[in-house]
Amino acid sequence: MSAAAESEGRAAPHGDVDFVSELDPDDGSLLAVSGLDAFYGPAHVLQDVTFTMGDEPVAIIGRNGMGKTTLCNAIMQIRPATTRGSIRFRGEECVGRPSYKIAASGIGYVPQGRRLFESLTVDEHLRMVASGDERRWTPDAVYELFPRLAERRRHGGMQLSGGEQQMLAIGRALLTNPRLLVMDEPSEGLAPAIIESLTETFRRLSGEGLAILVVEQNLAVATALAERQLVMVAGRIFTETTASEIANDPEAQRRYLGVERA
Repeated sequence: MSAAAESEGRAAPHGDVDFVSELDPDDGSLLAVSGLDAFYGPAHVLQDVTFTMGDEPVAIIGRNGMGKTTLCNAIMQIRPATTRGSIRFRGEECVGRPSYKIAASGIGYVPQGRRLFESLTVDEHLRMVASGDERRWTPDAVYELFPRLAERRRHGGMQLSGGEQQMLAIGRALLTNPRLLVMDEPSEGLAPAIIESLTETFRRLSGEGLAILVVEQNLAVATALAERQLVMVAGRIFTETTASEIANDPEAQRRYLGVERA
């Protein structure tokens, strides 16, 4: 088991707490997660996770080890975690489907750590994913969105700065022409100026109609991207709040994240 899996697997359920009420998975939502459990061997990481989302951007916040990355991987059905329950995207069940079919159905994924290929250039990363037909996102459209990548197109993925690598990971996901973009800690390890630039990019994408589900520990980024905030505690959606509410509640910030927003 990986260190990350062990960390998330150690999260134990809190006792007598009021979790958000169960939602109807067939209410026409874009993404509907219902009664989702995930395991790494005997470790019960996700416990009865239930939420729905439509076109609006949604942020999932929480401390390390709460199961956020496992939730992203569960949506994409990426192993080694095993899952049970329901994840419906545009009415179609995802649990049990291969990851490539989930991606082809319209979910783009930007994983934590970017996961680029050391042997491929920027341009090779993008053209490997590009479909070749005339859709919104093509390599040229990605270069227009991120001009820095156009300047670095012949460089290897691992020769890029952290911000450039994140741009490439986002561009790669966009080339699947997704209806929903799932991003796991997109601001991790980046300089404030780069974070600000990427946040503006995410707002632009959301304004174009792309649904965004973002997992973030950086509260400033999470609240800048989404008014709707889902708080994850010990493998469950503990509560739902809004960007304005949590931004003005230092006690909630300490309780759920261990930090205060600057």
